[in-house]
Amino acid sequence: MTQRFTGRRIAVTGGAGGIGLSLCAALLAEGARVHALDRRGLDDLPEGVEGTEVDLTSEASVRAAVSSLYAQDDAPVDLVTCAGVVEDDVAAEEMSVEQFDLVVGVNLRGVFLSCREFGSRLLARGGGAIVNVASMSGNAVVNAPQRQSAYNTSKAGVSALTRSLAVEWGPRGVRVNAVSPGYVDTPLNSLKAHMHEQWRRETVLGRFATPQEVAGAVQYLLSDEAAYCCGTELLVDGGFSLR
Repeated sequence: MTQRFTGRRIAVTGGAGGIGLSLCAALLAEGARVHALDRRGLDDLPEGVEGTEVDLTSEASVRAAVSSLYAQDDAPVDLVTCAGVVEDDVAAEEMSVEQFDLVVGVNLRGVFLSCREFGSRLLARGGGAIVNVASMSGNAVVNAPQRQSAYNTSKAGVSALTRSLAVEWGPRGVRVNAVSPGYVDTPLNSLKAHMHEQWRRETVLGRFATPQEVAGAVQYLLSDEAAYCCGTELLVDGGFSLR
């Protein structure tokens, strides 16, 4: 195991579960000081990962969380936005505004608030790296057979936000990129077990990604190896979008 993140501080939203939890463990193993930001599950983090409670839909909560990290230590904090939710299988014509707003609030508003608050600090310190976890559903495919118009829309927004921030902030030293996973073996995915056979069949590699495989893509974009990546969206879908 290399130590390519030694001396760096990295915050991971959604760090208490799924891809975020795997990423926290991997970053810690490679020498980073890791801050997991989440609403729950912070008592079960790997030893050495520091937890901070946050409501990503709340401007005040995100701002307070960032302020608390910098109050501990003034060293720059890079960011990975992993938190996400998905609506149940709901037809668009039957979806309530409350259902739509919940998904977009976490998946897009939360990413914007996190990027703005962490990004402004990085800009003031001369640079850093941000990686947003989007989805193949944001532009490569439309999820099927499940109906997830809010989720797909929110992830398309994350992709567009990533490109926009890359153009605004890249010249000022902050690299903003994205990883777009396909179907990943996470607790969230397990709720759709009745669809797993079809998803595997339509994935070229015939299986789901592991959280560790997606975390590896995020680590690459955070690392100095990706120093020339700006607005890159790395699709990690096992070939699903090729079908």
